[in-house]
Amino acid sequence: MAQKQAHASMTETLAEFKELKNIDKETLINVLKSAFMSVLSKMFGTDENFTIIVSPEMGDLEIWRNRMVVADGSVQNPNLEISLSDALPLDPDAEIGSEVTDSINFASFGRRAILNLRQALQGKVLELQKENLYKKFQERVGQMVSAEVYQVWKREALLVDDEGNELLLPKSEQIPGDYFRKGESVHAVIDHVDYENNNIKIYVSRTSQEFLKRLFELNVPEIGDGLITIKRVARIPGERAKMAVESYDDRIDPVGACVGMNGSRIRGIVRELKGENIDVMSYTTNSSLFVQRALSPAKVSSIEILPEELKAEVYLSPEEVPMAIGKNASNIKLASALTGYKIEVFRDIEENDEEDIFLNEFNDEIEDWVLEVLKNIGCNTALSVLRIPRAELISKADLEESTVDHVLEVLSSEFDPEELERIGFTAPEATEEVEIEGGADSEDSKPLPSESPEA
Repeated sequence: MAQKQAHASMTETLAEFKELKNIDKETLINVLKSAFMSVLSKMFGTDENFTIIVSPEMGDLEIWRNRMVVADGSVQNPNLEISLSDALPLDPDAEIGSEVTDSINFASFGRRAILNLRQALQGKVLELQKENLYKKFQERVGQMVSAEVYQVWKREALLVDDEGNELLLPKSEQIPGDYFRKGESVHAVIDHVDYENNNIKIYVSRTSQEFLKRLFELNVPEIGDGLITIKRVARIPGERAKMAVESYDDRIDPVGACVGMNGSRIRGIVRELKGENIDVMSYTTNSSLFVQRALSPAKVSSIEILPEELKAEVYLSPEEVPMAIGKNASNIKLASALTGYKIEVFRDIEENDEEDIFLNEFNDEIEDWVLEVLKNIGCNTALSVLRIPRAELISKADLEESTVDHVLEVLSSEFDPEELERIGFTAPEATEEVEIEGGADSEDSKPLPSESPEA
């Protein structure tokens, strides 16, 4: 009776574990059996001849041991063998060479055995917890989580979710400009889960493409409902992103739905991403058109797709080239990542302009800052500058007249007069300077009659 009460108490304890650890009863029964077998193996050297029966409905737990019947005085291992005289009270039909089964009272093994069982059980439950936690978050990779900042270090931040799970946000997965304070709520996506040396580490990210997708799913109902699909995403975190979307309903404008009325939907996403500029475009299976949209805001003159090399050769007018490339080449990098094509940009110039020269080649005669000013007004080549009338160039570039004249003189010296005449270039008029020559005794330096002292 005492044994049954002890076993019932153990079953109740397991029920409490179920509530606290969120582990189902069947799994806990398997854990209990494994823990008993582990302790029995340590006590007797083997657990092969033991059988454990658990009845959850009745709250019973029984341990049975099988032993071989041997002749009296021949018992060498009491755990595996039993003498015939000891076996007959257990089984009247017992004979030498047969097996008999008897019940084991685990409590009779003493307090040490019970403590070992308790430790084994706790270890098994803890191991099971970790396995379940690993599987749970492994299945949630790519999903959005909201967690509270618990501690911030130099290389990472520690977050804690609503269930008390610890999440790590490495510095490399933080958006440039992220600044966290303890207790602050942070959004991120589960990036990956590591399970090494019996320790689980859950890593989250704010720089991954999945994070941008999840933000749009939260802010654009049409995406959450499946009416609009995000087909491609490319990001330079905190700086710029490009996203291609597609609608399954012809009545829905996918780009307009993502941006919202007067940018109402995308504005909140940009704030969350610390001012990251997001270009949203319609997805298309037409590779040529998709590359052109990806290079926006630059306008493409012509394009040649080389599918076998996954390369696109794009031709643009000289003034469109800087926009196609973008600051720090960000636009062309994102376009390549979005489309999957290696994009090469070429200047599309007129046949007679084949001898044009890039402004960078004049950096030995013209100061770099002047060249940058000219590029900022859309001039990247010498002829593109020379085509602009002098007065207009002074106004657009906001440069001194002498600086503009020097630029025009240097650039025009590289072309034939016929070429300059063809583009309508007019050289600036030279400024006449009157220089008085001669010393004090020269005839020109004599005072006029009205300046004579005698007068």
